[in-house]
Amino acid sequence: MSLPAPAPEALAHSQRLADLIRQEIRAAGGWISFARFMSMALYAPGLGYYTAGARKFGAAGDFVTAPELTPLFGRALARQAAQVMAASRPFILEAGAGSGRLAADLLLALEAMGSLPERYFILDISTDLRQRQRQWLAREVPRLLERVEWLDALPESFSGLVLGNELLDAMPVHCVTWEDGAVLEKGVALDADAQFRWQDKPAGGRLLETATAIAGECLLPPGFSSEVALAAPAWVATWGERLEQGCLVLLDYGFPRREFYHPQRHGGTLMCHYRHQAHPEPFYLPGLQDITAHVDFTGIIAAAHPRGLELLGYTSQAQFLFNCGLLQDLETLGPGSLPYLKAAGAVQKLVQPQEMGELFKVIAIGKGLAEPLLGFARGDKSHRL
Repeated sequence: MSLPAPAPEALAHSQRLADLIRQEIRAAGGWISFARFMSMALYAPGLGYYTAGARKFGAAGDFVTAPELTPLFGRALARQAAQVMAASRPFILEAGAGSGRLAADLLLALEAMGSLPERYFILDISTDLRQRQRQWLAREVPRLLERVEWLDALPESFSGLVLGNELLDAMPVHCVTWEDGAVLEKGVALDADAQFRWQDKPAGGRLLETATAIAGECLLPPGFSSEVALAAPAWVATWGERLEQGCLVLLDYGFPRREFYHPQRHGGTLMCHYRHQAHPEPFYLPGLQDITAHVDFTGIIAAAHPRGLELLGYTSQAQFLFNCGLLQDLETLGPGSLPYLKAAGAVQKLVQPQEMGELFKVIAIGKGLAEPLLGFARGDKSHRL
């Protein structure tokens, strides 16, 4: 790989995390699941990618998310938020709020609409990101900062809108290979030089049960390798007991199950992001790069439905944003003006099929909402799940 070299202090940081993971592997008898490796690489206290201090979002980070491109994303999403709050309670909970930009854009748009939430909760395990979010909100919407509250854990009960933008893709996944009559889990061990290496072992427990079910639904050729997500479906399912009225709106890249496990997608979807370059090597510089996997949206609703949550909509990000008035918002900037031209380029990235428009999907799951959701008024693809 030809990737930018990290600064000496960043390299030392990565080495500390790598040593911690090595200790974990040795303490576990020489092998840990990839899900455990991914969890430590991203979330180990003070060392993981999301819990340490490196800049992650925007031009100075490793990747750009939709809210970083243009405030029009938040303005469109605000219309969906207002509808959900009007039908439930005036509360928003954003899980994994990144830089805080989406929260600020949503609050500004909802203020302009006369639909401000009474409370805007942010659930983020990173102390560093919490500080950055607070700084951004204090600068962009100081008059609304008193409405924002940071949470340390999911609330026991909640009504309103739960929002997650690029949240599920960063939850740990297991890596597996389906052989004839067997499921092997690809875990992480150490070689003779104490470097990380892949090592297979028979899958068991919940992972074996889920992987076997996937094989029964999809035509997997022998030797097919991919990811199996247990954490993301479990996280969504917990809202079955917590959500009293309202919905989760989750935006992420992924596919319905039969597309996720299509024979042509052999090797899976695991991807790493470092300095705006994507590559498939998860053992490279632990703690300095993001590690993600696409979302199996069928698995998400399959876990949520038995807990009393209904599928309220599923569509592409482009269609969702069109339904929420993105293009009308763009027109208000004055076609041909400099702000319009700048925003139009960002909108293209949000909606073009070859950019984020089709790869990114939006799923809504909830309970107690009588009216169809605005974002899925046209082009709903729930039947594909």
